[in-house]
Amino acid sequence: MRDHVDRMRWRRHALRGWLLALLFVGLAAPAAPDASSFVARCELEGVVDAGSGAYLSDCVKRAEDGGASALLVRLDTPGGSLEATRAVVRAFLGSHVPVLVWVGPSGSRAGSAGVFIALASNVSAMAPGTNIGAAHPVGAGGEDVEQEGGEELARKVENDTVAFAEGIARQRGRNPEWAAAAVRDSASVPADRAVELRVVELVAPTEAAFLSAVDGRRVEVAGGDTVTLATREAHVVSLEPGLSQRVVHALAQPSLIYLLFLVAALGLVVELSHPGGVAPGVIGGVALVLALMASATLPVRSGALVLMLMGVGLILAELFVTSGLLGTAGVGLLILGGVFLVDRFEPGWFVDPSFRMSWGVMLPTALVFAGTAVFVAYRSAQTRRLPQRGGDAGLVGEAGTALGPVTPSGGEVFVHGERWRAVSFTPIREGARVVVRAVEGLTLTVAEPMP
Repeated sequence: MRDHVDRMRWRRHALRGWLLALLFVGLAAPAAPDASSFVARCELEGVVDAGSGAYLSDCVKRAEDGGASALLVRLDTPGGSLEATRAVVRAFLGSHVPVLVWVGPSGSRAGSAGVFIALASNVSAMAPGTNIGAAHPVGAGGEDVEQEGGEELARKVENDTVAFAEGIARQRGRNPEWAAAAVRDSASVPADRAVELRVVELVAPTEAAFLSAVDGRRVEVAGGDTVTLATREAHVVSLEPGLSQRVVHALAQPSLIYLLFLVAALGLVVELSHPGGVAPGVIGGVALVLALMASATLPVRSGALVLMLMGVGLILAELFVTSGLLGTAGVGLLILGGVFLVDRFEPGWFVDPSFRMSWGVMLPTALVFAGTAVFVAYRSAQTRRLPQRGGDAGLVGEAGTALGPVTPSGGEVFVHGERWRAVSFTPIREGARVVVRAVEGLTLTVAEPMP
């Protein structure tokens, strides 16, 4: 009995020891991250347009509604629409969730309109090998505003843009003098120099390094509230753009507009020259609709579209004339329309000079289009020279067999797999070979073949 009591007491002591050990381990272990804490993530790659601007503004709202601890934006842009940029800046400055902008990966840029987006964030970082700046107002073709619109208009556009940049920089505690220089003098600096000038806060090689570096930093959000960033252990959730935002952003490329327009023209030309194909007409119609949608997202000259339409018309006329001159003139108008497609002066756009129609796309595309049109014209000319094989005229010259005696008053023949009523100026015996000489209604005029 005593042994049994000792064993029970020993078991109770062992159990108590295990419980104390587990409690000690639980207290000593680091606290697990809050499962509800997450960082929303979105990215802007390419031009700032109506689609990408709506996407970034929507990301702010979705991050607020979802209770994200911060919104991380990866930025790589040559610039874009000032209207879309202002919408993004309003969303960032009015956000109740801290907005973190990372310019990366290496080789990326925050050019022109991208400067305003980076300045509007609560904390900005850049990857090594990136640059920010060159926000001087230019036409969408890269020309200086003063050269295109005159000194007075250039001053108005520049002063308005300087005030916009300085206002954002002061609100976020960044360098307003550099912000003004980025507009007036097209100042552009690499990542390390941007940190020295208080344009951005950090140099971070990756998004993870950026989130770890800003963990614990206190930032002020809309309404004057101060928020302490908790990003080191936070889960990153990517916010994808909607279908319409994706489509609009994808179409905002000058080269794509040009390609879509030529595809539309080629499809319609093939359908008109070979009616009944259906597929070329459908493809051309869809491409035309997409080209018109894309034209609405970029500053496109209507005169350039007219030139391209005239070029397509001349190439279409070449299908019927086959002179060579009309086709050559049409190709020239297509190239000329491509040169002037993007408006060379649009104060509402802030883009790098590289944002323009590429000769490397325009010339090969126009030549391929011309070559295809020439091939279609050549094949059409060959077809027109062939004898007609269908309809009444197609029966003339066909051979057949007399099914009975054929006289001037009538008879029957078997021609082209069918029985026909026939007449002949000279009597033809049954079973003789006949050749169709003429067709009048449903009656064939036949004769025996020449020996």
